[in-house]
Amino acid sequence: MNTETIGTWAGLTWNALNEADVLGMKQLKKITKLKEKEIYAALGWLAREGKVAFDDCEDEKEILVRLVQ
Repeated sequence: MNTETIGTWAGLTWNALNEADVLGMKQLKKITKLKEKEIYAALGWLAREGKVAFDDCEDEKEILVRLVQ
């Protein structure tokens, strides 16, 4: 794993979020076809750039992710 790979995963994740308002981890995994640890790396990248925000789900069992406008 290197920064170029993580950047690619971040691009896939950003594209998925750009097509939807809010997505959970299961939805991100299904859309991007990335493994959970790859999505977390991508979300870390996007969070560092200030491009995503995280929300708690009502049942607090899942984290919801959305793009920052």
